[in-house]
Amino acid sequence: MIKFLAPVDGSESAERAVRHLIQLARCKAPAEIYLLNVRPPIEAWEVRRFLTEEEIAQTQQGEGESDLQSARALLDEAGLPYTAQVLIGPVAQTIATFATEQGCDAIVMGTHGRGGLGNLLMGSVATKVIHLVKIPVTLVR
Repeated sequence: MIKFLAPVDGSESAERAVRHLIQLARCKAPAEIYLLNVRPPIEAWEVRRFLTEEEIAQTQQGEGESDLQSARALLDEAGLPYTAQVLIGPVAQTIATFATEQGCDAIVMGTHGRGGLGNLLMGSVATKVIHLVKIPVTLVR
């Protein structure tokens, strides 16, 4: 069984990556699919001054679940089982660590997330993930 990891952030690029993953998974059945949304830690004192750790964690979880929603819908429509998770941490490193811990065989992700302009040719998270993992990474535009 091949294990795919799809890091998603709710962007159009992430949705295109999930659509591509669906095609791959149908060719490589049976496949195990992990959807992952990684939230960067909130360290701003302006936020921490007014919210408790629990409130911050609940907000992060809610935003992550919202970002997973479109990817979940695509996989549900395709009838493919998956596991979805929201984690907090440095985004690229957390993706790489999760892929290693789960024994993933490949990562399928969008080239650009919802961040700012960043790198014009390829998003900074995608670039970092490629350098951090030893498994194939398919980038979908």
